[in-house]
Amino acid sequence: MQNLFSIRGKTALVTGGSRGIGEMIAAGFVASGAKVYISSRKADVCDATAKRLADEHGGECVSLPADLSGLSGIQEVTDALGEREEKLDILVNNAGATWGAPLDEFPEKGWDKVMDVNVKGVFFLTQKLLPLLRKSATHADPARVINIGSIDGIKTPLFENFSYGPSKAALHHMTRVLAAHLVKEHILVNAIAPGPFPTWMLSAGVGFGGETENVDWDSVGHNNPRGRVGTMEDIAGLAIFLSSRAGAYTVGETITCDGGAVAMS
Repeated sequence: MQNLFSIRGKTALVTGGSRGIGEMIAAGFVASGAKVYISSRKADVCDATAKRLADEHGGECVSLPADLSGLSGIQEVTDALGEREEKLDILVNNAGATWGAPLDEFPEKGWDKVMDVNVKGVFFLTQKLLPLLRKSATHADPARVINIGSIDGIKTPLFENFSYGPSKAALHHMTRVLAAHLVKEHILVNAIAPGPFPTWMLSAGVGFGGETENVDWDSVGHNNPRGRVGTMEDIAGLAIFLSSRAGAYTVGETITCDGGAVAMS
């Protein structure tokens, strides 16, 4: 029981890991003794975040920058990881995109970009990494895939981001489909649907201009049933549960991490 939530010694890849929720999950994994690879589109930011997380938490964090909206970037990450590791224990599909525009003006490129990153990219990265996940997977200790969805895929979004909610709803259902196909191979697929967290994406939506530091997150959290926005411990704790022995009988679920936002809607 003392090791029920342990992920020490495991190898993880967290996409979109250079900031926001991905960075929070990566930080929790590094602090818990996992070797963590992070990927994001901007190489300099990804490199800097990996170094900072390794330094702050005294563990291993490696940068694998790539654009995961297309198959070339997905193959780039797959090849780079395969050159470094023989197996992958945990894949966190967190890389995401959104697009805001009024309904009458919403553009095709805003629809395609969001669907490419949030749905297509997750499917094909998971597909390409199956050989490494299969090498890790055992009956006693399955490999894990965690897809980061959103409460906007469960309830009606507050913002005019018309492709975002549908993309996350698709991701939640794809989680169940993949879980059903992979569970007999000892690969467990689940999803987390976060609510408000102090991220660039939410900051841009509420008028903070993308800033996450020195802004009034209390004013945003005041409207949440828990009276606050989420923290690193909240999202990393749930991801660690799903990645550890404690979560080894949880399959195909989409678990909200939202302070009660969906329950009270």
